[in-house]
Amino acid sequence: MLACCRRNLVGVPHTRFKHLPSAAITYRIQGGYTSTRIATDTFKKQLFDLCEETFDRVQGIYLDRGTSLFETLETISAEEASRPVSAKCASIAAQVRHVRYYLQVLLEGSLQKKPIGRPDWQASWHLASATPDEWEALKKQLRETQQTVLAAMKDLDVWDGEDDIGASLATLAHTAFHLGQIRQALCVVK
Repeated sequence: MLACCRRNLVGVPHTRFKHLPSAAITYRIQGGYTSTRIATDTFKKQLFDLCEETFDRVQGIYLDRGTSLFETLETISAEEASRPVSAKCASIAAQVRHVRYYLQVLLEGSLQKKPIGRPDWQASWHLASATPDEWEALKKQLRETQQTVLAAMKDLDVWDGEDDIGASLATLAHTAFHLGQIRQALCVVK
């Protein structure tokens, strides 16, 4: 509903919402509707706090201590990472490969606006096993891709592109989903 009313913004902060943090600005829209705009700095700070918790170090936002993605992966041997959870489920190594591929697709297609064609999601899961060297290389590749994605998101000055916010939220949601799957798989492989 608000998308169709954007042209009707009066542009004056609505005084009824003075209790909102200064980072949020509420606008009165013709017809009685209101719209709150969140300051980019506030959005980015919260986004990157969540990214840090998801990937690197728990801050107490939503994960338990020591359960971020990279903290979790450091506790898994190549043998454990290569063990399928069941006949129909992927190994932890395949999960990691898929997360890395997903981040690469988001980086190139959404954040760097490169033409990427149709992603081969099925191929992103193909990893039968990993030697200790391959497991270390896979974790390193994931780390490098994650850092490149975060750097690209940090470089965005204006978050009004078609995929800017969506790609950043997808980075969190997709990674958190697979982190949960990896942590559940640990119950079987350890």
